Amino acid sequence: MPEAHRRRADLRQRKGKSKLTLQYPPALLALLRIHKKLQAAERLKAGDKWTDHDLVFTTQLGGPIERTEDWKQWKSILKQAGVRDARVHDARHTAATLLIEQGVHIRVAQEILGHTRVTTTERYTHVATLQMKDASNRMDQALWGQP
Repeated sequence: MPEAHRRRADLRQRKGKSKLTLQYPPALLALLRIHKKLQAAERLKAGDKWTDHDLVFTTQLGGPIERTEDWKQWKSILKQAGVRDARVHDARHTAATLLIEQGVHIRVAQEILGHTRVTTTERYTHVATLQMKDASNRMDQALWGQP
């Protein structure tokens, strides 16, 4: 399959009809601003060779990152962090679960993840042990008045 054809699939529009407004944690936004400055320097260095696709993460010449390269970087990050092997998509499940664990309402998590149906968001979230323990403690308090 020609390289240009593969890249078009990577640049597809998101599913659904509406535009998605992303909300970033302030710390991530600060990191993205630093990244933007570094990318501007890469753009200057590349000069006429830079191809602008309006992407946040690019190759050194502004093009889209190949899926296989992105996958290799993901696997390297997991290994360096000392966490179990996982798909990139699994990070969305982790994000959904973390939002719920932090007390974020499921409808807000749905909007953040860009799901059109809350049932999809429910499938993305997983009940953590701490949540189960908290529920058990609350039931204990309700039934027996135990803290």
